[in-house]
Amino acid sequence: MKFPKEGEFITIKSYKHDGSLHRTWRDTMVLKTTENALIGCNDHTLVIESDGRRWKTREPALVYFHKHYWFNIVTMIRQKGASYYCNMASPFLIDEEGAKYIDYDLDVKVFPDGEKRLLDVDEYEEHSKKWDYPDEIDLILKEHIKILVEWINEEKGPFSEGYVDLWYDRYKQLTGKK
Repeated sequence: MKFPKEGEFITIKSYKHDGSLHRTWRDTMVLKTTENALIGCNDHTLVIESDGRRWKTREPALVYFHKHYWFNIVTMIRQKGASYYCNMASPFLIDEEGAKYIDYDLDVKVFPDGEKRLLDVDEYEEHSKKWDYPDEIDLILKEHIKILVEWINEEKGPFSEGYVDLWYDRYKQLTGKK
């Protein structure tokens, strides 16, 4: 499967461990793809929940996926500064339907002031029992939370100083927005 090119739109689909569809983002603009990573932008993007509810994202957000990490990062661009919503999830894959990953419930939120919070621990424990997450998945996720926190603390990747300006400016260039 070929990777989408800069300026093309893709769909992003998240699934749960049992294979059920969790959430779909329509029309994410691709800003960069490499053999291992994808960076895109959602801007008032249609989101469809597994129960059929539909809503649109409120602000522009950069999305970052990597084939070697068990997390993806959504950078929400707001007036008070960027905030980050990091999903603990399987590495993504791309096929004819778009980018896909398995959402493993745990999330790390980073506020504009740098505060970090681990979210949805109860949901993770509930789903771990319900769908019998293998011990290996639990170990991988715990290790990748450590990697993610290291990225946050060291301002690597999407947490680096110039990331938002670079990629949001590229999005505005491609769309003609100011």
